[in-house]
Amino acid sequence: MNMMNVDPAICNYCGACVGSCPVNCMFLDETIVRIDEDKCIKCGFCIRACPVGAISADWWSE
Repeated sequence: MNMMNVDPAICNYCGACVGSCPVNCMFLDETIVRIDEDKCIKCGFCIRACPVGAISADWWSE
Protein backbone atom coordinates (compact mmCIF):
# COMPACT_ATOMS: atom_id res chain seq x y z
CA MET A 1 0.00 0.00 0.00
CA ASN A 2 1.31 3.45 -0.91
CA MET A 3 0.49 5.70 2.00
CA MET A 4 1.40 9.29 2.70
CA ASN A 5 0.79 11.09 5.95
CA VAL A 6 0.87 14.70 7.07
CA ASP A 7 1.34 14.84 10.84
CA PRO A 8 -0.99 17.56 12.14
CA ALA A 9 1.06 17.87 15.33
CA ILE A 10 4.09 18.94 13.27
CA CYS A 11 2.58 20.65 10.21
CA ASN A 12 2.67 24.45 10.43
CA TYR A 13 0.27 24.84 7.48
CA CYS A 14 2.79 26.89 5.49
CA GLY A 15 1.81 25.44 2.10
CA ALA A 16 5.37 24.74 0.92
CA CYS A 17 4.39 21.19 0.04
CA VAL A 18 1.35 22.33 -1.92
CA GLY A 19 3.44 24.74 -3.97
CA SER A 20 6.07 22.10 -4.71
CA CYS A 21 3.71 19.46 -6.10
CA PRO A 22 3.98 19.21 -9.91
CA VAL A 23 0.62 17.44 -10.26
CA ASN A 24 -1.38 19.51 -7.74
CA CYS A 25 -2.36 16.53 -5.62
CA MET A 26 -1.98 18.44 -2.34
CA PHE A 27 -4.26 21.14 -1.05
CA LEU A 28 -4.85 23.15 2.10
CA ASP A 29 -8.02 22.19 3.90
CA GLU A 30 -9.32 24.17 6.87
CA THR A 31 -6.79 22.83 9.37
CA ILE A 32 -4.59 20.31 7.54
CA VAL A 33 -2.89 19.58 4.25
CA ARG A 34 -4.76 16.93 2.29
CA ILE A 35 -3.29 14.60 -0.32
CA ASP A 36 -5.10 13.07 -3.29
CA GLU A 37 -3.06 9.88 -3.46
CA ASP A 38 -4.70 8.87 -6.75
CA LYS A 39 -3.00 11.86 -8.41
CA CYS A 40 0.33 11.51 -6.56
CA ILE A 41 3.28 10.48 -8.76
CA LYS A 42 5.52 9.80 -5.74
CA CYS A 43 8.18 12.33 -6.72
CA GLY A 44 8.93 13.29 -3.11
CA PHE A 45 9.02 17.02 -3.84
CA CYS A 46 6.53 17.69 -1.04
CA ILE A 47 8.57 15.72 1.48
CA ARG A 48 11.71 17.66 0.56
CA ALA A 49 9.85 21.00 0.58
CA CYS A 50 8.38 20.61 4.07
CA PRO A 51 10.49 22.78 6.40
CA VAL A 52 9.35 20.93 9.53
CA GLY A 53 9.39 17.31 8.30
CA ALA A 54 5.65 16.77 8.75
CA ILE A 55 5.19 14.59 5.65
CA SER A 56 6.04 10.92 5.55
CA ALA A 57 5.43 8.17 3.03
CA ASP A 58 5.90 4.42 3.28
CA TRP A 59 7.58 4.43 -0.15
CA TRP A 60 10.03 7.28 0.58
CA SER A 61 13.71 6.90 1.36
CA GLU A 62 16.36 9.51 0.75
